[in-house]
Amino acid sequence: MERVPIHTAAMPRTALLHLLLLLGFTAPLGCAAQTHRATVLSVGDGDTIRVQQDGRKITVRLACIDAPEMAQRPYGTEARTYLQQRLPVGHQVRLDVKTTDRYGRTVAEVITGTNINLAMVEDGQAFAYRQYLDQCDKREYLQAEERASRRRVGVWQVAGGITRPWDFRRTRRSGQPSRRNSAGSPPGGRRYTCSEIGSHARAQELLRQGHTYLDGNRDGEACESLR
Repeated sequence: MERVPIHTAAMPRTALLHLLLLLGFTAPLGCAAQTHRATVLSVGDGDTIRVQQDGRKITVRLACIDAPEMAQRPYGTEARTYLQQRLPVGHQVRLDVKTTDRYGRTVAEVITGTNINLAMVEDGQAFAYRQYLDQCDKREYLQAEERASRRRVGVWQVAGGITRPWDFRRTRRSGQPSRRNSAGSPPGGRRYTCSEIGSHARAQELLRQGHTYLDGNRDGEACESLR
């Protein structure tokens, strides 16, 4: 079989790529995506895990998603439990690394044969993190979120979805009431008392609707006395 010479100096990049594919080369030109094998050590919350990679313990922030904060009860706890079930301790995963965030965490898609990040969105345990979606397949994540919304699962059990985690964090940092109740008057003009509500679940629903006065200590939970 005649050998095909490869002249990289003068050959256009597109032609070179086609030739490499023809010859069976699969490595992309330019900067290749970083892929690592790792072992799950623990799950911190719905979008953060701890793994051991190449003898090092590192924190991984799941790319392109934003799960409810732990203070967004019960959704934060549910997201963490879901992730613990999908990523039990000792489980082997592949990390498709995107970048390192300002906290020094590795930002990656976590793969176990299934894209766990995408599964979190698909099952309503996290939102597509629009600010950083360019790191992943944006269309795929948005479509998964739309399906979860239509099925009314997880964070979508509430019409329109619960307060987005990025808005929740911003509100807590500023110490200001939620924008849903920024004028100071409750939605519909009616105020409730915890004893009148009588149900912890109902209190959380009212909180999500904008009755922020029910969360006096601003920890993300209304009427703790009803638990």
